[in-house]
Amino acid sequence: MDWQTRIDGYCERLDPTYWAEPVNAVTNAAFLVAAAVMWRRSAGLPLARLLCVILGAIGIGSYLFHTHATAWAAMADTTPIGLFILTYLFATNLHVCRWPLWAAVLGTFAFIPFAAALTPLFDRLPFFTISAFYWPVPLLIAGYAVALRRRQPATGRGLALGAAILVVSLTFRSLDEPLCAALPLGTHFLWHILNAVMLGWMIEVYRRHRLAAPPARV
Repeated sequence: MDWQTRIDGYCERLDPTYWAEPVNAVTNAAFLVAAAVMWRRSAGLPLARLLCVILGAIGIGSYLFHTHATAWAAMADTTPIGLFILTYLFATNLHVCRWPLWAAVLGTFAFIPFAAALTPLFDRLPFFTISAFYWPVPLLIAGYAVALRRRQPATGRGLALGAAILVVSLTFRSLDEPLCAALPLGTHFLWHILNAVMLGWMIEVYRRHRLAAPPARV
């Protein structure tokens, strides 16, 4: 694979130069703001603080992708997102669902075949295809929200809200190219802003759960 391969997948980019996507690049600051806010709120919660670090890395990786627009930058963009998903699943399995450590780990990595099975299905749907690899995530969050609605109603509602924000965020991500003729700036920057809000909120949901009912596990 040529790591220097150029990628042009967004409405705002009209040429291969560094600042061809200024709005898409600058709006990644939202991830850094969300990470900083949640870092201050998450003292004493190691996994929450780890999520904050990964959230900051998402902003940096996405900035690199929307400036360099190369294959290596795309990897820097998507890797922290994957790490956030897996880390959050582990934290939820361990501290919210209160599974034993071995089950929490297995449940976390079960996301990989779950996403692998659903992504091709979303890829066959016209509107969903451009973000097919992301759509399994709000579906999974909604599943946890339903499962927790009786035992942990506040946490369940928080997860449901997070899933709803992500659906709106993914909608703007998916509309970037289809609306390009009408909106030359595109809508991808709204994916950044809403996603930063959503990921920060997800850390807050976990933080509130820990503070409301601190489990025995670290």
